[in-house]
This record gives sequence, structure tokens and C-alpha cells, in this order.
Amino acid sequence: MEVYGYFRSSAAYRLRIALNLKGLTAEQHFIHLRRKEQRSPGYLAVNPMGLVPALVEDGRALTQSLAIIDYLDETHPTPALLPRDPFDRAWVRSVALAIACDIHPVNNLRVLNHLRDDLGLDEQARNAWYAHWVAEGFGGLEAMLAASPQPGAFCFGDEPTLADVCLVPQVFNAERMNCPLDAYPTIRRIAAAARALPAFQAAESGRQPDAE
Repeated sequence: MEVYGYFRSSAAYRLRIALNLKGLTAEQHFIHLRRKEQRSPGYLAVNPMGLVPALVEDGRALTQSLAIIDYLDETHPTPALLPRDPFDRAWVRSVALAIACDIHPVNNLRVLNHLRDDLGLDEQARNAWYAHWVAEGFGGLEAMLAASPQPGAFCFGDEPTLADVCLVPQVFNAERMNCPLDAYPTIRRIAAAARALPAFQAAESGRQPDAE
């Protein structure tokens, strides 16, 4: 199993957490996004979208962090990252998708670069953009988590799920960009509980071999 990632990518961060929770190891390939290595012909042959992460196994490539994690959850089902009940599974997925599809994409590196390079926004304006979309997303996410159908230490109950795998990297990004989080006590509580686990700690951006 081979994994392509970048230490600061929140999508790659999700995959690292999932691999750690399942006790899986993979050969690591580091794709430096700020140096645009994701646009190299060699990497585009792995992932034509030019994004990380990607997973290659038996000569076949998978892209998109949630699709890769779903594959790992099916091929290595213990510990499960989704509940057994159909409604509960869908609820956990809804939290993960709210983060991965609604919050993350408008603030990822290529969007911020476009705001700077093509639209001419200065750092203050870019930071305001970032903070706006974090507040928009975290406001709804806080309400979702506060109404969890299975309250507990984590997003759903007392074991980490796909929702927590997505939540922690997004909280890290918000903190890195100095976004205020006082208004989101449930998010902060759950993120703190997850970050206390070795699987989450080992996946932290600053602990990766390519960290700068």
C-alpha cells in the first residue's frame, strides 16, 4: 500500500488518522503542494485531479480522502469507522461530508492562492475570507454535534468515527489561521478528546517527515 500526501493537507491528515486507527502502515510519498509537485506529470498519472491524498494498492489508484477511508473501512473493518445502524451511519457521514464538502473546499490552498494571485486579495482580505467560511460552517456543525443521536466523548458515542477523522484536521486548520473558536464548545470538546488518542497524535501535521 502506498499513500501520497502532504503534511499540511487536511485531506491527507484525515487519511493518516484513519490508517493509524486501523493499525495500518503504508509507503509514504510526499507531494509538496506549495512547490506545485501535485501538477507534475508523474503525480498526475496517479491522480489526474492533482490533489492529495491518493492511495495505490496492487497497481490501482484511489483518490478523495473519504472514498479511500471508505475503502479501508470495508477492507479492514476493525475498528469500524461507521456505526452499524443505517440511520446512524448516514448521520456520521453527514457530519463528515459537511466538513469535507461544505467547509474545507472554499478554504483550501488552491482557493487561497487564486484569491491572492488572480484576484489580488491581500493577506488581511484572505484571512477575512477564511474566517468567514469557518464561522459559517462551524456554526452549523456545532448545532449538528450538540444534537448527536448518540452523545458521548466523540461526534457519535464514545468511539471515534469518520466524523472525528474529519473534524480534527478542520479544527487544526481553523486554529492555524487564528479563527476564534469560543462559540463552538462542542466542537472544541470533541476535538480535544480525539487529540488525546495516540492515533490522532501520530497523524498531526507537525509530526510528519515532510513537516516544515
